[in-house]
Amino acid sequence: MGWLRVCALALVSTVAVSASTGLCQGRDLPGSNPIIRDTFLADPAPLVVGDTLYLYVDHDEARDGEMFNMREWMVYSTTDMKTWKAYPPILNIADLTWAKKDAWAPQAVQKNGKFYLYVPAEHDDTHPGKAIGVAVSDSPTGPFKDARGSALITNEMTPKGEHSWEDIDPTVLTDRDGTSWIAWGNRQCYIAKLKPNMIELDGPITEITPPHYVEGPWLHRRGDLYYLTYASMDPTGKDRNEHVAYATAPSIQGPWTYRGKLTGSAANSFTIHPGIAEFKGQSYLFLHNASLTIGDQKGALGRRAITVEHLRYNPDGTMKPVIQTQAGVSVPSAE
Repeated sequence: MGWLRVCALALVSTVAVSASTGLCQGRDLPGSNPIIRDTFLADPAPLVVGDTLYLYVDHDEARDGEMFNMREWMVYSTTDMKTWKAYPPILNIADLTWAKKDAWAPQAVQKNGKFYLYVPAEHDDTHPGKAIGVAVSDSPTGPFKDARGSALITNEMTPKGEHSWEDIDPTVLTDRDGTSWIAWGNRQCYIAKLKPNMIELDGPITEITPPHYVEGPWLHRRGDLYYLTYASMDPTGKDRNEHVAYATAPSIQGPWTYRGKLTGSAANSFTIHPGIAEFKGQSYLFLHNASLTIGDQKGALGRRAITVEHLRYNPDGTMKPVIQTQAGVSVPSAE
């Protein structure tokens, strides 16, 4: 009984949020991490619509000996950040006539009364390398259909084109004036304006690569400040895994100021991928790690799981460092 009492007290304590406590982390409570435990998922991208948060992800299906095996995009929803509803897959690689494999990190946005899903994939041999497409639906839960019949961005369109997987991880933000922007990239971070129809670029592609950038950009705005959050590498070289860093700017077009590290690396995973949302008055940071075991399959680079943590801001708009935990949002945010 004494141990149970300690755990109960810890779960309402800020101490329980620390990943280093080890005694009890609320793993079995609703809202604890990983938040979805029956499927390997990665690259979370939240979208709030009314009183519901939708979470767009890709599906990790790698078996032993495989690095990645990802063929479809999925969505889950919640109204309380504790229970999650699953839906049938919303888009498959086979639905994109120009793509041949690698259903990687997506993001969905709402505009014009429709929902637009931006997805990277390996292009066929007509445009070798990774590319970014866009699919559209009347519903946040799909199904989505290819909006163009061709990729929106291909490898030869980006200014440097140093490697074939440069054009991945799209993130889209609609500014206050209604203009939408798309950013993306591995090693370099690019940005371009979208036309009002959301399926064509409207102007040049420019580079906005912040310090220590690797991949996985996420754009959001809070008040008058714009944020570019991304997977980055330790500049000292001591940690060989990705962590999350961010930059801020007074406008979507910069100038961007590097603000440092937001999180450490993810458990058992070289990769990490941020997604940020404000929902019902609280801010959240979605990530992935590889701590989940399903049956005889342990977490690995191609078998990741989704986590979420409370996100807090300082008075000057900078974000407070986030410690990744098992308790997740099953415990209150510590102000």
